[in-house]
Amino acid sequence: MTEAAITVQGLVKRYGEVTAVDGISFEVRRGEVFGLLGPNGAGKTTTVECLEGLRVPDAGEIRVLGEIPSPTNYALKAKLGIQLQETAFLSRLTVEETLHLFGQLYPRHRNIRELIELVALGEKRKRQVRELSGGQRQRLAVALAMVNDPELLVLDEPTAGLDPQARRALWEVILGLKQEQKTVLLTTHYLEEAEYLCDRVAILDHGHIIALGPPRELVAEHFRETPIEVELSGPADGVDFSHLPGVARAVSDREVVVLYSTAPTETIRAVSRLAEEGKLPLRDLVLRRPSLEDVYLLLTGRRIRE
Repeated sequence: MTEAAITVQGLVKRYGEVTAVDGISFEVRRGEVFGLLGPNGAGKTTTVECLEGLRVPDAGEIRVLGEIPSPTNYALKAKLGIQLQETAFLSRLTVEETLHLFGQLYPRHRNIRELIELVALGEKRKRQVRELSGGQRQRLAVALAMVNDPELLVLDEPTAGLDPQARRALWEVILGLKQEQKTVLLTTHYLEEAEYLCDRVAILDHGHIIALGPPRELVAEHFRETPIEVELSGPADGVDFSHLPGVARAVSDREVVVLYSTAPTETIRAVSRLAEEGKLPLRDLVLRRPSLEDVYLLLTGRRIRE
């Protein structure tokens, strides 16, 4: 059995009358990429801050690399690499100077030139941080989390706010960490990202873990049907989607209805017929494979939004 890099048992964290994390338990195995998924406010960042020793839990037990995290556990901190949601840089330092500066804060650090190449900033190494794009800054933030060659990396929303191209570039950096057999805990509200990167995921909602496991297994566990997204341009008064041919269940989320069908061809014909008869204000219709987005929608009745 693979030794756990992180174990969490019954973690509770409150802010006044608000319970941000409500008794969650999970473990992160060494060498895996583990994702904490959920919308903003689900409890992801609070959980991560407890793991990093930045916040003290109100209840529960945490072990990170076999130790209890705390603000004064400096030996543990030297083994961790942490990328926060926002990183404050010294804007007039170059990429190379920034990494050299932070590297001096640790007993040992990685080869700076190799690290710059790993995060694909070789052409920018002499550029000042203020000249970098948002995606390049995020890759630099991940490089800073790696500068001490940590055993465990914690990446909090590493691709939030990035355009699709920059997000994909950062995905490749994280996959590079996986190839180095680093343990990575990342938080995200992009479910496509989690499916692409993570060996296992925990889906959080209102401070609770509502699903836990490998992405493909979670999808297979909850779905045998084909999702059909029906986008509407107005209300569909009087239409009972659950009684259409082949539909096992229907989930409405604002202007989109997702039909989970065992006979997608028959379902699509029925939807098209309703639209032709003027009974359904159909804007678009998409047939796709089930995903983590469907798991979340099934369990909560809504989509993850920023």
